Amino acid sequence: MKAIKGILMSLFSACLLFGFINTASADSAGATKHKLVIQVSTDDPRTQKIAMNNAVNLQKLYGLDNVDIEIVAYGPGLGLMTKKSQYASRVKSLAMQDIKFTACMNTMNKIKAKKGHLPALTEGVTTTKAGVSRIMELQEQGYAYIRP
Repeated sequence: MKAIKGILMSLFSACLLFGFINTASADSAGATKHKLVIQVSTDDPRTQKIAMNNAVNLQKLYGLDNVDIEIVAYGPGLGLMTKKSQYASRVKSLAMQDIKFTACMNTMNKIKAKKGHLPALTEGVTTTKAGVSRIMELQEQGYAYIRP
């Protein structure tokens, strides 16, 4: 039994050494670092609220240090991240709690073309060139995808 255990430990060490096992996504306690992107592309307040609730619930379940969450809004969903949103104060608060909010510049530029100015974003919201491409990039980085 000792010989088998020694061989297994040697194989494990070799796998770590040569990169066959990736430990970069684990925290110091050994828990997996979860990554989630949530799409918001509707102006439905109920759906927007569900998106934020999903993010908060996952942080509660896994802990702030064990989950990265980004909510990406484009099209009609961009309204969630503006100062005029009924959820503006909640977006600002959640952004301070390590939930990242990202607004689509393509959508913002379309609004600018119609209204003559960019929409004012809530404090804590960042922008990306295209919301759809941001979601794709995050998925390529191993983020799980949810659209409530």
